[in-house]
Amino acid sequence: MSDNMRVDSILSQIRAIRNEAKPAAIEGLNPVKEAQPAQDSFAKMLTDSVNAVSDTQKSASDLAQAFERGDKNVSLAEVMVASQKANVSFTAMVEVRNKMIDAYQEVMRMSV
Repeated sequence: MSDNMRVDSILSQIRAIRNEAKPAAIEGLNPVKEAQPAQDSFAKMLTDSVNAVSDTQKSASDLAQAFERGDKNVSLAEVMVASQKANVSFTAMVEVRNKMIDAYQEVMRMSV
């Protein structure tokens, strides 16, 4: 459940950042003044997300190694579920990265 909570936390952070950005664009606030705090929180969110994916992968790896050693407290089902969670979280992270690269390339193609 903690992996689901992390994903929900990340999604709520993304929504909060999106909601913060909309009023600034509508009200015509100075984007230069607001850029640094948003940039810091976005960088922190990305770092936290990557760390969460890394933790999920490490947890799955640890469970697999415990199962391979013959630990009676670890079942094959637990190992497979943890492995799939790690796979899904990594795939989601790669897709987010791809979307960010696409957005960056689109911005770079814009004429000023």
